[in-house]
Amino acid sequence: MTSSGPLRHARSALIWLCVLVVGLLGVLIAGVATGQTETSPKLALDLEGGTQMILAPRVDGDAAINQEQLQQAVEIIRQRVDGSGVSEAEISTQSGSNVVVSMPGTPDSKTRELIQASANMEFRPVIMAGSFNATPEDQRLADDEVPEPTGEPENASDTNWITADLYREFEAYDCEAALADRSVESTDADEPAIACDPSTGAKYIVGPVEVDGERISDATHGPARNSQGYQTGGWAVQLSFDSAGAKQFGDVTSRLVSMQGAQNQFAIMLDGLIVSAPTANVPILDGNAEITGNFSEESSQQLAEQLKYGALPISFDIQSEQQISATLGANQLEMGLVAGIIGLVLVAVYSLFQYRTLGFLTLASLVVAGILTYLALVLLGWSANYRLSLAGIAGIIVAIGLTADSFIVYFERIRDELRDGRNLVAAVETGWMRARRTIVVSKAVNLLASVVLYIMAVGNVRGFAFTLGLTAIADLIVVFLFTHPMLQLLARTRFFGSGHRLSGLDPSLLGVEALYKGAGKVRQFNPAVRPKKNTGETERRLTIAERRRAEEQQSAPGQDRSSVATKEDDNA
Repeated sequence: MTSSGPLRHARSALIWLCVLVVGLLGVLIAGVATGQTETSPKLALDLEGGTQMILAPRVDGDAAINQEQLQQAVEIIRQRVDGSGVSEAEISTQSGSNVVVSMPGTPDSKTRELIQASANMEFRPVIMAGSFNATPEDQRLADDEVPEPTGEPENASDTNWITADLYREFEAYDCEAALADRSVESTDADEPAIACDPSTGAKYIVGPVEVDGERISDATHGPARNSQGYQTGGWAVQLSFDSAGAKQFGDVTSRLVSMQGAQNQFAIMLDGLIVSAPTANVPILDGNAEITGNFSEESSQQLAEQLKYGALPISFDIQSEQQISATLGANQLEMGLVAGIIGLVLVAVYSLFQYRTLGFLTLASLVVAGILTYLALVLLGWSANYRLSLAGIAGIIVAIGLTADSFIVYFERIRDELRDGRNLVAAVETGWMRARRTIVVSKAVNLLASVVLYIMAVGNVRGFAFTLGLTAIADLIVVFLFTHPMLQLLARTRFFGSGHRLSGLDPSLLGVEALYKGAGKVRQFNPAVRPKKNTGETERRLTIAERRRAEEQQSAPGQDRSSVATKEDDNA
């Protein structure tokens, strides 16, 4: 009955591990069968090559771009690219005037549009709405019917911003043609403008800018909820402003809620193009707004990314685009894999030398950890477009040694318990209780270091940090769901339970003498009585006090090793 608990725990843990592996494998097979992914991880720019785009800054007139603006643009473009799920992209400046974007593989249209949409984010109130295409000439207003300003505009929503010339331009403006020749550009922030909304097929006359995109502090997407907190089945975008933006946005929404028709809307514009034009239902005074509409999960995520990273101070044109080859290539990949195999072999040799047959459990645990890591890399490549770089492979190689550390800590704890006189079943449980905290703390430190490195670093270093953290999690899963349960089962086998000399857990090789010998006798230290083949190891494990005591006993007058042995034999 005492062993039923550990055995049940061991079997339960192994079943959960099988469920996890089979589940991940099933998702991968489904993805491969539907043509959505492949069986191997996606490779990064340094191993696979990709696309390089050179972006030239677009300025008005003789305005110049300073280095601070260019660096800010680089950081924002980097955030946009990383936010789209593409990892290991390289963003840099060229000759102090251009931005070079190098991305692995061929970017999809969504990512390409995200990079091209490099402009200032603006919030403008809508003054008038119209059809997406130009109004047919026979349907346009007569000259005496065209609206004219009756006075100075009182706010950004005032219809007095609409002059006769602006209205005629609005009638003739064809959004479809403007988008086709990419003639949509940023406009003067202090003047009204004509803008198109491709998502709804409408065009608007919008007022001057009332909230700048730089005031956005964060933007996320998630399921839309009603006033009672229940999900409505749709998707929404949540955005928050800094203190100045919250005040400006509160003033705008307070004014718009009292207006009717198109004037109840405020347009969110990126590069002169409307990305969304929601209505204002209530005044939003705390700087936290939610945009709802006919969003899908993908479109809400895209809008959130545009809002979050849209405050780019300058705009760019794609000056050139070309395919580039891998910077390192297949040879470097093969060398990295060879280095990993060498590391694995060295760990295997050490484990078999140090722990005999028990070393095979270390190898099996490494194989399970490798399977989990491989499946995670492939599935992350599919779901999050994660790409494996040479730096990421280095992180996996380093993790082989870190993973072996966990087994060494556990096995040595078990050996300590055997030296204290416990049988193997008890030693496995007690040793696990002592080793578990050490392993968890060690992996927590590894994971924390990986997270900090990933947040603080850029480029390939992030790939190293990512795989290091990923393998730390895989290591914990393996130790808890495979290594310990397997040892619980092996401890009850005759080979390991009887302490076979090749099991790695032979008490005679560990310098073990039972603490309690029976009949009221307990173990007494006597260096003359040692297992014949473990003398060196036992001496190495003596404390300083024990060594001094042994030396005193050996140097005592009239008492030599043979007399001590004789006395011990007499006592026995």
